[in-house]
Amino acid sequence: MALSAEAIATLKTVSTATLTTVLLKKGLRNVWIRGAVPLKPGQPRIVGPAFTLRFVPAREDLATPASWASPISTRAAIEAMPEGCVAVVDAMGVTDAGIFGDILCARMQKRGVAALVTDGVIRDLAGVLDTNLPVWCRGVAAPPSVAGLTFVAWQQPIGCGGVAVFPDDIIVVDQDGAVLIPADLLEVVLDEAPEQERMEAWIMTRIDEGTPLPGLYPMNAETKALYEASKK
Repeated sequence: MALSAEAIATLKTVSTATLTTVLLKKGLRNVWIRGAVPLKPGQPRIVGPAFTLRFVPAREDLATPASWASPISTRAAIEAMPEGCVAVVDAMGVTDAGIFGDILCARMQKRGVAALVTDGVIRDLAGVLDTNLPVWCRGVAAPPSVAGLTFVAWQQPIGCGGVAVFPDDIIVVDQDGAVLIPADLLEVVLDEAPEQERMEAWIMTRIDEGTPLPGLYPMNAETKALYEASKK
């Protein structure tokens, strides 16, 4: 199922916490990208198809400043990014080499990239923040990527934060981090996630009224009947 504007609008109403619950019910436990936290508070919830990039450990003959001009480079990958995508970068959790800095993030923002998600770190913090590109990452480091990483490919399956990410899987990010929705499960999630949000919102109203948790969360038969009646 293609990621339509309507699907994006629907998923923007669903928290990543809710998505992990819905996906857990489908048997998927490993969908939260470890280490990808908001670079700054207040970043909006963002939804987009994954555009993957992959680094491997630095090798001295390959990880050089000259490699930035190679046809296989982060620069070339950025020029292939479509508008609205979420760039998901496998940096193997390396925290002492920044994968992107302000110039690359500025170009991504100009190309309409929705967000950057990585299990690594960025550099040029002040400049990156000035680009207004929403970033989820592990932190910041001054050294460039080639100090610890070799860029090798884009739009291939990757592992990011311990999660298998394939091109065009769906990424949702908010203040709780980054969650992957497998492309083949998008329709199911669109059907079930909004209902999960509605149910939990109703439970919160009952909590506000002083209702005890047993029988409410999770619901027993009586509570389920009350909830169904509330929707009519």
